[in-house]
Amino acid sequence: MTIANALRQIQERRLILPAIQREYVWKPSQVIRVFDSVMRGYPVGSFLSWRVMPDTISDFKFYGFMKDYSAFDNKHNPVIDIPTDREVVAILDGQQRLTSLNIGLRGTYAYKNHGGWANKSWSYPERRLFLNLAGEAPENELGLKYHFQFLTDADVEAARDDETKIWLPVADVFGASEMSSLIQLLAKHGVGNDPVASGLVSTLWDAIHKTASLHFYEETEQDIERVLDIFVRVNSGGTVLSYSDLLLSIATAQWEGDARAAVHGLVDELNNTGNGFSFSRDTVLKAGLVLNDVRDISFKVKNFTAANMEQLEAGWDTLSTSLQVAVGLLSDFGLSGGSLTADSVLIPVAYYVHHRNLDHAYRQSPNTREDRMGLRSWVLRSLIIRGIWGSGLDTLLRDVREVIRSEGAESFPVAAIERAMAARGKSLAVTDALLDDVLSLEYGRPRTFAVLAALFPHVDTRNQFHVDHIFPASLLEQKSLRRLAQSDGTPQFTPDEIAELTERKNQLPNLELLPGLENIGKLAEVPANWVAANYATSEERSSFLERNALPDQLPHGAAEFDSFFRARRELLETRIRTTLRPADVEYAPQSPPVLALDEELAGGDDVD
Repeated sequence: MTIANALRQIQERRLILPAIQREYVWKPSQVIRVFDSVMRGYPVGSFLSWRVMPDTISDFKFYGFMKDYSAFDNKHNPVIDIPTDREVVAILDGQQRLTSLNIGLRGTYAYKNHGGWANKSWSYPERRLFLNLAGEAPENELGLKYHFQFLTDADVEAARDDETKIWLPVADVFGASEMSSLIQLLAKHGVGNDPVASGLVSTLWDAIHKTASLHFYEETEQDIERVLDIFVRVNSGGTVLSYSDLLLSIATAQWEGDARAAVHGLVDELNNTGNGFSFSRDTVLKAGLVLNDVRDISFKVKNFTAANMEQLEAGWDTLSTSLQVAVGLLSDFGLSGGSLTADSVLIPVAYYVHHRNLDHAYRQSPNTREDRMGLRSWVLRSLIIRGIWGSGLDTLLRDVREVIRSEGAESFPVAAIERAMAARGKSLAVTDALLDDVLSLEYGRPRTFAVLAALFPHVDTRNQFHVDHIFPASLLEQKSLRRLAQSDGTPQFTPDEIAELTERKNQLPNLELLPGLENIGKLAEVPANWVAANYATSEERSSFLERNALPDQLPHGAAEFDSFFRARRELLETRIRTTLRPADVEYAPQSPPVLALDEELAGGDDVD
C-alpha cells in the first residue's frame, strides 16, 4: 500500500499495535534517514502484520501509533479500545518505521535542546519535520540527498530571510491528497514557478500518495501463541532477551493493572539500592516465574499462559518485597552494579527469602547472622567461579529452587545446593585451575571484590570498603622503578624485573579491602610504615596481619616487594583452599552431566 493509505488506516485505528510491541525508540536522525530513503525511491523494508478477527480482539490489548512524541512527557503509546464488531490489522514487525512516518507526516517530535535542563518542559520544544525546497542537502556524513530537518516555529521564522532555506512542512504534503491540492500547495508557498522547489515537492508527493512502497506479509491465523512465536522470531532471531518484552507484553494484556508500570517501577527501585545496581527487567521477570513456582521457567511462549500471568499478578506485592530484601542482602554483602558479575544470582537469594517469608529484619538480626554468613559465602563463591551463571541457567535455577523448597525451611541449605550444582557440572570445588585463576585476578575487575569479600569474612561489607593496593601502585610504575639506583649508581632493577613488578602490582596478592576513609588516609604510604603507625602494639599488629593474610615481614620499599608478593600469594592460596569451600561439603567424583539440547547448543555462549 502507499504511505498515505497506511497513515489513514492508523488515523482510523484500523492499523494498530499489539501489546507485544516495545515502545518507540527511534532518534530524529533515524526519522530523517527513512524520509530521505522514501524520496529517493529506496525500499524501506517489508512489514509483518496480523489480521485480527473480532472474536480475537477481546483476548488481547492494543495500542495506537505514536503521533506527537515527547522525550520529556509523552513516550508511551496510547492504549485504545477496539470495537469488537470489525477486524483490524496489528503490526508485528515495522512499528518503528511506520511510527516515524506517522510522526513526520502527521505529528511532532519534541527532544531536549542542547544544554537544556533535563527536568524542565521548556527544554523540549515541539518540532515538526520540514523539507528544504531551496535545493538538495549540503554535503553530509550521513549520505543524505534531501534536506529534511525537525524545526520549531521559531526556527522557521528565523530562516525566513535566508535564501538557502525554503522550509515546507512535510505534513502539508500528506494533507494534499489530490493533485489539485498539490498545485494549491505549491502556490501557497510561492514556489509554483520554481522548477527545483516544485520538483522536490512533487517527488515527495509521489512517494507518499502514489507509490505503493509498503509491502506487507499478513498472518491470518487467530492462534495467539503462534502469532507471538512469529513475533519473537522475526524481532529477535531467537535472542533470549527479547522474550522479556514478550512476557511483559502478555502481562500487560492479561493483568488488571498496569504491568509495564509495575515492572519498570520495581526495576528502578531495585537498582537504586545501596551503591546502585543495573538489574534488567529480564532478571525481574525471570524471578517472577521462579518465585511463583512456575514449573518451566524458560522464556518460551508456551509458558506465558493466562494462569501463570494471573498467578504472577496476584503475588506481585509479595514478590516485590522478596526481591527488595534480596537486593538489600546483596548490597550488605558489599556488591553493587560494578562488582556483581552475574545478575541471576539475585533469583535464588530472592527465592530463599520468599520461601521463608523473610523481611528486612533478617538482614540485621543477630539471630540470623550465621545463616546470613552461609548465604553470603555461597553468593560470593558462585560469582568467583567462571561459568556458574552462564549456559544452562534455567536448569540451575530449577535445581536450586527445588533444594530450597525441600530443605530450606529453617536455614539456607548450602551443602545440599552445592551438591545439586556439582551434579549439573557447576561445582564450587576449589581446583588448581581455580587457584591460578583467582590469584591472577587484578585490580578493577568485577570478580576481584567478590574474591576479597569471600576470603575475608571479618570485613563488614555493609560499610563502604575499597579495594586497596597494599604496596602503593604509584611506587611500582615503570618511571618510578627506573629512577631507583643502587649505592654504586647502577639501576636497581633490570628491564625484565621492572616489567614483572609492574605486572604484579595490580594482582590479587597485592590487594586488600580497607574501609573507605582509612584507604583515603593511607595514600601512598609503604605498608611497613603504615601498619607501624596505625597499630601501636605487637598484638594489634599481629591481629591485623592475621586477619588480612599478610606476611610478618612487610616491605619498606620496592626492593622488598617481590619477596612480599610471593609470601602473600602462599598465604592467599592456603586461605582460598580453606575458605572458598565449606568444610561439610564433599565433592564426590561426578559423571558428565546430561545436558538438554538447548544447553548443548549454548555451549559457546559464555563470555567471562
